[in-house]
Order: sequence, then C-alpha cells, then structure tokens
Amino acid sequence: MSPFQSSGDILAASGELLAHLQRSGLRFVPNSAAASMASWEQTLAAQFTSPATSAGVTSAGVTSAGVTSAGASEVLPENHVAASQTLAPTLQERPRDRQQPSPTPSRLTPVASSSVNSAPYPGVSLPVAEVVTALDSLSQSVAGCTRCKALASCRTQTVFGEGSPQPRFVFFGEAPGAEEDKTGRPFVGAAGQLLTKMIEAIQLKREDVYLLNTVKCRPPGNRNPAPDEVANCREYFETQLQLLRPEYIVCLGAVSSQALLQSKLSIGRLRQTFHQYHDSKVIAIYHPAYLLRNPDAKRAAWADLQMLMKDAGLR
Repeated sequence: MSPFQSSGDILAASGELLAHLQRSGLRFVPNSAAASMASWEQTLAAQFTSPATSAGVTSAGVTSAGVTSAGASEVLPENHVAASQTLAPTLQERPRDRQQPSPTPSRLTPVASSSVNSAPYPGVSLPVAEVVTALDSLSQSVAGCTRCKALASCRTQTVFGEGSPQPRFVFFGEAPGAEEDKTGRPFVGAAGQLLTKMIEAIQLKREDVYLLNTVKCRPPGNRNPAPDEVANCREYFETQLQLLRPEYIVCLGAVSSQALLQSKLSIGRLRQTFHQYHDSKVIAIYHPAYLLRNPDAKRAAWADLQMLMKDAGLR
C-alpha cells in the first residue's frame, strides 16, 4: 500500500527530497545520457574543489558518537574529491575498472603499533629493596633540580611519583596540578580522584600501580609543559621506568604519550593500539582532566581500559 494518501503528500515528499539534495550540494538531477552524466560529473568536481566551497569547510567537534558540525556551517565529506568521482560514473566506465584513491586517514583513525626501543631495559632488574633505595635517591635529585628556571622559581615542591616499587602497571601523566604542587603527591586533585576510579574499574587498587608525571614541577597556570621542559625531565622519568620495569605503561593524555613514544600524533590516532617501550606494552588514553571537561569521551576511555584488561587477563 502506498504511504501517500493524495497528490499533495507526493508533492510534499518530493519537496523534502529536493531540499535534502540541495543541502547535499546537488543542484539538479541529470538524465541518463552519457553526455549529461559526464557534464554532471564535471559540475560536481568543480563545486567540491572551488575556493568558495572549500572556504565553507570547517573543523567539526568530535564525540564518541561521531563528527558534528559547528553552528549552521555546511561540512563537506573529507574525501570530497573522491566522492565527486564516484557519485556519477560515466556509462562507458564501470566502477570495477577504476582504481579508487586511498581515503585520507581521519585524525581519529588508530595508527599501527610503534616501537620506540624494542631492546630490553638496560641494566638488570634490581631487588625491591634496591629499587626503593634508587627511587629515593632519584627523588632527592629531582627535589633540588633547577634545570627549568621558570618552573623551579614558581613551584611549591616537586612531585616525583608514588606507588608499588614492583608494579605491573604504570600510569604516566603530564604534569602536577595545584593540589599536587601543595602535597607533593601525584594525582590527588579532581582528575586524580577520577583516575583512582578508573584504576578500580579495571579491578586494581591505587597501591598496586605506580603513578608519575612527565615533568615534576607544576607549570604556571596549569599550562602544558614546554618541549624543553619535557626534555629536561626525560632523564628522570626514563630512569624511573627503567627501575620499575612495568609490564604495561598507560599514558594519560597527549603530553606523556608523545613524550614517551616520541610522536606528534594525537591521542585519537595513538589510542586503541599497543605500542612498545623496551619491555613494556604502552597504551595511550585520554587524560582524566580531559574526561572531566568532556564526559562524552569517557566511553572511548573505557574501551581503551577494556582492551588493557583483556590483554592483561584482568577479566
């Protein structure tokens, strides 16, 4: 039975379809003649590549549900040139005879696993008592560090790290915040409380893991650490990891992920993949502070933690 009760219904539905096609960038529907089809293809290509149309393409916000446009801006497909080539093939050319261009990778498409250094950790694994002694000695060196003049002049105290000296899991953040700067302990503010819940959600306890940051001093105004500040602290966090030798390193946020993996890729590209740092498996997830500001990203973070749990046999 037809869903249309009258000619008016058909006209209304036709109007809605035409409006949808116009919003999609189609201004007319061609006939089946080969010449018209070729003309249509050229018209679409010109529309998708014209400066006026390109200027209308804006970056969109991204959530776990997908890509959304900002305001009333019309966002064209990322691969709009390829789309114009495939929407209207000519009668003389069959789709299977044409080699399709490779799609442009999305900034959220996971990359292949990377290895910073596949060699084992240097040196030998120390007994627990010696690891504790070595960490205490390194902590004292960090407390007196003045490599970063700006950070050393405004800090209350350094934040070295804490947790099990024989951890299976290390959680690696970016920098201390205000609460951490006051207490000298990592992840004790609002983001730290969320991290504790995340640790408990994968059937672990905070005292079972080790927590540390990329830099040991709070940057002014909670800004991201500068590249030279990360470089100045690299010796400290690499020595910590060498002493701890965890099976897994969970990088929290872009700063720690990029520093450890020596990459410029975003979390969206680095997540959902196991990387390698010496003997440790590395995953990158969103920082708890980011999750507090963007609750929609919690679903993605939970997917990453589930991947960790499955690999580690925690479920």
